[in-house]
Amino acid sequence: MPGRDEKIPQTKFSVIQYVILAVFIFLAYGLWTLQVRKSDEYVTRSEQNRIRQVPILAPRGKIYDRDGQLIVDNYPSFSALLLRDQMRDLNADAQKIADGLHLPVQDVLDKVRRYQLARKPAFEPIIIKDDITPDERAFIEAHRDEFPELETLMIHRRLYPKDGFMAHLIGYVGEVSEDMLNSPKFELYERGDIVGQSGVELQYNDLLMGKDGSRRVLVNSKGKEVGRPPNANIPAVNGQKLKLTIDLDIQKAAEQAMEGKNGAVVAMDPRNGEILAMVSRPAFDPNDFAVRISREEWLRLVEDPNHPLFNKAIQAQLAPGSVFKIIMSVAGLQEGIAQNLRVNCAGGGVFFGRYFNCWVKGEHRVHGPVDISKGIYQSCDVFFYTLAERLGIEKIAKWATAMGLSKKTGIDLPNEVSGIMPSEEWKMKTFRQKWYAGEVISVGIGQGAVAVSPIQLARTIGGITMGGTFYRPHVVDPEQLPAQFRNTNAATLPDVVRVPIDPQNWITITDAMAGVVNPPSPIMPEGGTAPSAHIQGVDFAGKTGSAQVVSNAFRKSKGGAGKQFNDNSWFVGVTPRRNPEIVVAVLFEGGEHGKLAARLTAQVVRAYVEKQRRLRNDPMLFSDKADPGSVPIAGVWNQPDSISQAKTHDAEEHAEAGQDAANESELHGGTVLLKVGRTHSEKARIRKLAQPVSIGIAGSD
Repeated sequence: MPGRDEKIPQTKFSVIQYVILAVFIFLAYGLWTLQVRKSDEYVTRSEQNRIRQVPILAPRGKIYDRDGQLIVDNYPSFSALLLRDQMRDLNADAQKIADGLHLPVQDVLDKVRRYQLARKPAFEPIIIKDDITPDERAFIEAHRDEFPELETLMIHRRLYPKDGFMAHLIGYVGEVSEDMLNSPKFELYERGDIVGQSGVELQYNDLLMGKDGSRRVLVNSKGKEVGRPPNANIPAVNGQKLKLTIDLDIQKAAEQAMEGKNGAVVAMDPRNGEILAMVSRPAFDPNDFAVRISREEWLRLVEDPNHPLFNKAIQAQLAPGSVFKIIMSVAGLQEGIAQNLRVNCAGGGVFFGRYFNCWVKGEHRVHGPVDISKGIYQSCDVFFYTLAERLGIEKIAKWATAMGLSKKTGIDLPNEVSGIMPSEEWKMKTFRQKWYAGEVISVGIGQGAVAVSPIQLARTIGGITMGGTFYRPHVVDPEQLPAQFRNTNAATLPDVVRVPIDPQNWITITDAMAGVVNPPSPIMPEGGTAPSAHIQGVDFAGKTGSAQVVSNAFRKSKGGAGKQFNDNSWFVGVTPRRNPEIVVAVLFEGGEHGKLAARLTAQVVRAYVEKQRRLRNDPMLFSDKADPGSVPIAGVWNQPDSISQAKTHDAEEHAEAGQDAANESELHGGTVLLKVGRTHSEKARIRKLAQPVSIGIAGSD
């Protein structure tokens, strides 16, 4: 051991001095870095330690009907948040927090664990309970010192009409899913965002969603709010309001008509494509989704065999039954076949070596001599079997496709289906099989592989009664939308399509459609297939249809259980019969007879007529006393171009009471149909309209 007088070597002493100097230099540099070089950064961090930022969620835009009546509103609701950057020992606090919020403690722990496993950033809060009660909110406010990690967030939640009113058209909202985040439409959204999930809410989500803001508050070390910094709030921007084309009065009439039934109703203005009402039954309550639907309720909805989440108005693909005979009539008349076609219906006929009945409530019916008019208003299958045989599948498919079948209408709602119009090409492409000529017989009465949706039938029949002008349906007027929000379908689907229908053929068809809902008369002694749907004093026209779900033999084999396979009932009606203001298509699942769907249609049409008569102060509006032949012609074509062409027996309901047919000469179309009254002004209009159109049909006319 060195002695007391022994000195430290100069070299070792110098090393110690340099080490001490280096330490002081390092400390000085660190101090300079903290106080000078990175002062702004650390000031910002310290501000973040004492400033809490709470989001302010923007309310979605409200939804109104065409007259400005409120349909969808918002209501304020509070959610309980767990701020992860303020969390202490959650195991110690979890039980008290759970008790105060009336939650199982395990639910709180599980939610935190899921966020931790997902490695979500610490600044992202956890919503541990939605739509908290006033006493739960008071618990959070009273325990801020004890639980600084608890916070409340006000959310404007959707308030929808009750009992599923307009549920399928409006849709509902919910938290954006992982699959949605991976799609281009939602790539700018974040987890936890509330977005539209169906209907208008989904279609116009970007318009209805606003821009979120934020609220900043000063907190102390315990998380207690002690003040607000300058420019504390960034206000939220509300979503834009949306006005629908829906008429609430007509919607109410349609909803009431379908009460307790399964099916769909579509009411449309065929003059511009505006949807006036849309109903699908059974429905669901979108308010169940406004907060957070339970797993049990979700499973109940998706497993329900009646598919309450399914919008049958645009997604049902079903055989149209005898409503399809209107499309057949257009094809037959335009091809020059149906004008002079006369058949003798003896209750059935042999076609391609097989006997086909003329069905009425499961039994065949004798109609006697039948021309095109009687074939429509009495819905004679034998007449349309014969017409289908002479037309062939390619001509039928050509006209049906031109008038919108087997194609989406382009309505501004998500998940519309296209339907099916069979043809030789379709069968080869779908089944790799050739088309057999005999298959056209069932197609001629709207059965076989033909499948349509109610919205397609509304557009197609409405367009025929408009003289061949078919508008793209829409529930929101595009003119009210900013350019970036206008329907993307407009880029690929035209707003209007014109298909040439000769004026005399147009009159023949629409007059026969008026006969469908008329009782027996001197002009039509047999009456129509739905006289019980007649509206006194109103020029109302349409077509009934019943379409089998299964064969009659199969249904009978099921006995009493076979009722679940009852025929679907269809009706499409218009008023007035030509250039109508409204077309209504009704699908009544299991309704069996077209006359029942016709009665439902009449309820909706009656509501429209009564409202318009009241608004226009004209009690004779839509009167059946007016001469239908004097109705202005919708359009005349004289240079048609060519166009490209794109399940069992019909159980059509026929007249409730009828007489034997008059002789064939009395049924000639010329004696039954009303002529066009061409005044000087009408002739001028005809000359103006006699121009080439965008779509023509090659044929004898």
